[in-house]
Amino acid sequence: MTAFAARPEPEAALAMSSDTLLDLVLTSLDDDKAEDIVTIDLRSRSAMADYMVVCTGRSTRQVSAMAQKLLDRLKATFRLSARSEGKDVGDWVLIDTGDVVVHIFRPEVREFYQLEKMWQEPARPPVA
Repeated sequence: MTAFAARPEPEAALAMSSDTLLDLVLTSLDDDKAEDIVTIDLRSRSAMADYMVVCTGRSTRQVSAMAQKLLDRLKATFRLSARSEGKDVGDWVLIDTGDVVVHIFRPEVREFYQLEKMWQEPARPPVA
């Protein structure tokens, strides 16, 4: 009979809440030099997610690389395989983690769609 060494248990994934997920997303994007990062709190406005993050990369290569690194970090930290679209083209990448939706744009594409303006709080008229 051959003796086998016991396999070590895989490290437990960090407890995942929408806030810890958001922290990882923001740290990853900041580490990868994302520009103009905007976080929009959706908790009181939509059931689709708790947060939306919108940011810009300088080129299609940077946009795709930031998206891939974020996906890798989500998998390594939370064992989360998030859905993504647009990574092959690199103009606009959407990453849906469930609680946090991330949009990574090239500057021209972000300016064209102005996605975050749809979700920002409306300006309040001045009180006279």
